[in-house]
Amino acid sequence: PNTKVVLTIFRKSENRSFPVTITREEIRMQSVRGKVVEPGYAWLRVSQFQDRTVDDFARKIEDLYKADPNLKGMVLDLRNDPGGLLEGAVAISAAFLPADVTVVSTNGQLEDQKATYKASPQFYSRRGSGDPLRKLPEGIKKVPLVVLVNEGSASASEIVAGALQDHKRANIMGSQT
Repeated sequence: PNTKVVLTIFRKSENRSFPVTITREEIRMQSVRGKVVEPGYAWLRVSQFQDRTVDDFARKIEDLYKADPNLKGMVLDLRNDPGGLLEGAVAISAAFLPADVTVVSTNGQLEDQKATYKASPQFYSRRGSGDPLRKLPEGIKKVPLVVLVNEGSASASEIVAGALQDHKRANIMGSQT
């Protein structure tokens, strides 16, 4: 970041090339958005499960409950979410699920390919950072929930949708992932 790079651009239509200097920067995508769409109902979008998604998610949930402490329903929008970090999927699922229920498990042929991930901080929090979900309002565990998915929803977003459906915590709507 903050270093300059000179690119040489060739334009065939003009039969010439010219230099362009750019400065490199780290681009951070906002992976969580949300808003109260009408009194009592919120929409929350997770576009990708990245490094900061769980922290951004927790902040956004807190903001939504500050804007409307009496939410009666929430839409979790995972459409066109290609996935990302497994820990993020476990954490987002854990935010809505009872403690210690199974979110996802793997059952490979080799012993080290068998694992169970539960709705517990030990399965999603980063070393030394504590539980990023510890300050979430209690209402998040009970608010009626609809999860939107489509053919662009994959990987981590399918884990979240599947876990919430398996535990009868949310209705899944949309097209086949």
